[in-house]
Amino acid sequence: MADLQDEINAAAEAGELDQPPARPDPLAEPLPEREPGREPEAAEPAETAEAAEAADPLERADAVLAAHPMADGYSGLPGTLRDLPWYDFETGDSGLEGDLPRLRAGRVGAQLWSVHVPEWLGADQVVRTTLEQIDLVKHVVDTHPEWLRLARDASETTDARNCGRIATLIGPARGTALGDSLGALRGLRSLGLCAVTLCGTSWAGAGGLTAFGEEVVREMNRLGVLADLSGASEATVRRVLAISKAPVIFTRSGARALCDHPDNLSDELLAEVGALKGLCMVPLAADRTGSSLREVADHLDHVRRVAGPECVAISGLYDTPEVHPEGLADPSGYPRLVAELLERGWSESDVGLLTWDNFQRALRGADFTARATRERRTASTARIERLDG
Repeated sequence: MADLQDEINAAAEAGELDQPPARPDPLAEPLPEREPGREPEAAEPAETAEAAEAADPLERADAVLAAHPMADGYSGLPGTLRDLPWYDFETGDSGLEGDLPRLRAGRVGAQLWSVHVPEWLGADQVVRTTLEQIDLVKHVVDTHPEWLRLARDASETTDARNCGRIATLIGPARGTALGDSLGALRGLRSLGLCAVTLCGTSWAGAGGLTAFGEEVVREMNRLGVLADLSGASEATVRRVLAISKAPVIFTRSGARALCDHPDNLSDELLAEVGALKGLCMVPLAADRTGSSLREVADHLDHVRRVAGPECVAISGLYDTPEVHPEGLADPSGYPRLVAELLERGWSESDVGLLTWDNFQRALRGADFTARATRERRTASTARIERLDG
């Protein structure tokens, strides 16, 4: 993947950890008690197969999501909650798309809560507002400990799921929130930031990464912060793929072959991302992936075919200004999307990769890379004035 990968292959080695033993669904009803001394009756294989075939698609989808909850790659809740004078996150009375009842109905097990801020803000305002967004995320999680749990990595995400909580990960943040400072990047990571969107900065533009931009990516690898390349130029994407030892993610990108949106990826790039075990998180946004549930499923089919089943995931983009496809107006629609994929012939294991396992693999890859990199590299003291002039 990169010149720094001669001795290790982070994505490949981390992948060995991506298949944890099956765990019981913490939200499931308890099994009925068996009479002492009486063994359970085994179902006949033919009957079991027939029952599976006859099962309602939504019931099958709910069963798959019980075992492999939905990991949502992009929620706009922090920005939405910040602008509301009042909200009730628990009952769904505030007009939120991703409130707790809808998240639970959609079997959401983890979310990246975006702390993106408006592009028109000045440099100082971007940093301050990002910090305020992070503070708000922590406040919301602390206020709802019985439903949410803050997570910083793959292990904490799994722990939250096993405790019946929704793992809440902070990020992505805009690259401009770093204030062109690697010290600021480290400070944001210490507050829990898990991902940074590189586009829109002076060091990751149309011509690719500058020398300072490359140093930012290497420091993100050392810290375990994922690089979000949605919206980045093709030159930037290719350079990050060349130097990053950790998996990269695209939090809001579909297939350009199906919809010519600037954030979507060409088949050539999708194939490269798949070869390097990056993650394309297909957004539920009408302008990127179509106005219907079936069109979203078409994008998922396409990305899985071109990049591979281990390189596709989903971003809801709920509580953002985006218009959502019909049937997917809020997170409670996730079972309908999964039912559509099952009817198209997706295996339950491939659906599990889509909803949970691929997201976990990316987090594990970032964790593994961080541990390996810190053994060889200390915190960078590079400054943009020195590297980029």
